[in-house]
Amino acid sequence: MPLTQRRVYRTLHRMRPLRSIRLGTAALLLCASLVCAQASQEIKLAVTGDVPTPLTLSASDLAAMPRDHFELAEQDGEKITYEGVPLQEILKKAGISFGHDLRGKALAGYVLAEASDGYEVVFSLGELDPGLGGEKVIVADKRDGKPLFPYQGPVRLVVTGDKEGARSVRMLQKLEVVKLRK
Repeated sequence: MPLTQRRVYRTLHRMRPLRSIRLGTAALLLCASLVCAQASQEIKLAVTGDVPTPLTLSASDLAAMPRDHFELAEQDGEKITYEGVPLQEILKKAGISFGHDLRGKALAGYVLAEASDGYEVVFSLGELDPGLGGEKVIVADKRDGKPLFPYQGPVRLVVTGDKEGARSVRMLQKLEVVKLRK
């Protein structure tokens, strides 16, 4: 062995006890960061605005509601299955009517979906009605059967009919219903 390799070997050999301490510390820090990430992933989805029944939904609330799933192709062609609650079901729970009752003034409204980073998109109530626009939108909390990645969730919108993902709001925190004609 050349002299430099020998020195490196001796130094590493002397540091063997320190290495196990460092690995233990690193493992502890990793576990702590995962616990913090899971705690920060707690679901709190607010439904506010012009609704008869404002809501704050938790994971257990979403789990108790009707669920749907959609398979979408990612940009690289990989198929991903998202699972969650249809947006219409959440709005119905807040008191928004669809079907025959969504006529006249009731059609002059929209849903503003807001992410925790301030990103916002709008859906008209008419496009969400199954009998009118029929846009399929879910509030997803699972991706391929597992919780969403931290950069996506804890919940996100998945809009199946859009060609681009710009309205599939990640880190969704609030749905605000606005009625322009009251």
